[in-house]
Amino acid sequence: MKALFAALILACPAAFAAGEFTISQDKGTITVKLDGKLYTEYRTDSRVPYLYPLLSSSGAVLSRHWPMENGFGEEQDHPHHRSLWLSHGSVNGADFWAWTTKESDPKIEHRGVKTAGPNLFAVNLAWTASGKTLLNEERSFVFKQFDPDTTSITVTSKLTAADEDVTFGDTKEGMFAVRVDRTLRMTAPKGKDPAGAKGHIADSEDRKDGDVWGKKAKWVAFSGPDEKGEPAVVAMFDHPSNFRYPTTWHARDYGLMAANPFGIHDFEGKKDEPHLGDHVLKKGETLTFRYEVILHHGTMDSAKLAERWAEFSK
Repeated sequence: MKALFAALILACPAAFAAGEFTISQDKGTITVKLDGKLYTEYRTDSRVPYLYPLLSSSGAVLSRHWPMENGFGEEQDHPHHRSLWLSHGSVNGADFWAWTTKESDPKIEHRGVKTAGPNLFAVNLAWTASGKTLLNEERSFVFKQFDPDTTSITVTSKLTAADEDVTFGDTKEGMFAVRVDRTLRMTAPKGKDPAGAKGHIADSEDRKDGDVWGKKAKWVAFSGPDEKGEPAVVAMFDHPSNFRYPTTWHARDYGLMAANPFGIHDFEGKKDEPHLGDHVLKKGETLTFRYEVILHHGTMDSAKLAERWAEFSK
């Protein structure tokens, strides 16, 4: 019996050993590596901090290159769409998303690293405009490898109203977002993108492509070929503890995927009720959001998104 048991053990494939994430800091940049290779970087060279690049296990970049890098044949639209980021288009009237309120210089300032470990780090941020701090934020990033083809980035944002009440305005321009790479998009300007656009959008409620925009769902995903021509999935999960769960999604055919609980009148087309989605955070109160991004080398079926979301939602 012992010999048979030993033989069965030898016959079984070895259990997957998750890779090792390491974190290093250099001024305003935090570099994350997986098994010694670049996985992503936290950067602070814009008005809002962001993660770039988002790398598949195939080595392909799954997020947009521009405006961080040139030379990839991408159209140069929406310079505020920077790979993976969190911001909002109306915070006490200041635009932290597209920076249209230039006179108030809205900016999410990096104030320092709070904690850092082998597979995580947390930073202190301040949302400032017109010389005032509107929000203090603690934002954490946790990195995990499920299997050789699947990794995740869990982002938790704790937003605290600083010196006065803060109103998150009803606008579709927000909030937690990814801009995917060229081939994962559904559409591209004719003649401006030699890589083409061959992707599709899906959500947890079995909606597809253009039907996903402005709808509530547990998760949304882009899928298609990566820049190497290999199958890839980029998905974003909303957590049940989040404000107004399940969130509405600002998911566009050109590659934007954003969870936005505030843009109700925009998403529902209620032009006569422009403040329907407003939310007031009282001075000293905290609003916490938790999201997860899945990067998968493979198809929608092999990504097992329903199973991954169920684990995340616990």
